[in-house]
Amino acid sequence: MQLWVGLGNPGPQYALHRHNVGFMALDTLADVHGFGPVQKKFQGWVQEGRLGGQKVILLKPATFMNESGRAVGEALRFYKLSTAALTVFHDELDLAPFKVKVKQGGGHAGHNGLRSIDQHCGADFRRVRLGIGHPGHKDRVTGYVLGPFAKAEQDGLVTMLGAVAAEAERLAQGDDTRFMNDVALRQQD
Repeated sequence: MQLWVGLGNPGPQYALHRHNVGFMALDTLADVHGFGPVQKKFQGWVQEGRLGGQKVILLKPATFMNESGRAVGEALRFYKLSTAALTVFHDELDLAPFKVKVKQGGGHAGHNGLRSIDQHCGADFRRVRLGIGHPGHKDRVTGYVLGPFAKAEQDGLVTMLGAVAAEAERLAQGDDTRFMNDVALRQQD
């Protein structure tokens, strides 16, 4: 069993913000792969399903971003899972828009959702880094990540989310390299 967490802020006012791309990825995955109905659990929203032969629990913490670790820790303890079974989907400033990279462990690079998970669960978990690009200057970062994707970015966003969902089975099988390659190929079409 695996726990896949999408990071974002709860509430309709945040729905299309760059910081919520982790929520968007999980919503797309659940739709494409026919995951079960949403249940309120672990201070968040949970859906269960299968990818290939793997049971996957999707969790979108209902806490704000900087408290995400509380919900993730609660779910890991309930299912008796270690961070080896945890994958976190999150926005990444240091990647070009819509580039997708998978990384095992590491720091939080100032990302409050990752910082919270590190504090509650440890840092040794898999991260699916969803590129949102950088606004150019550190003083503009907060407004940028807490702002919506531009109209001109919508096609790229939809393509990236669709590619991630289409190749999710590779991720569930632990084939991170093939997942990244296949996502990139789908984005070229």
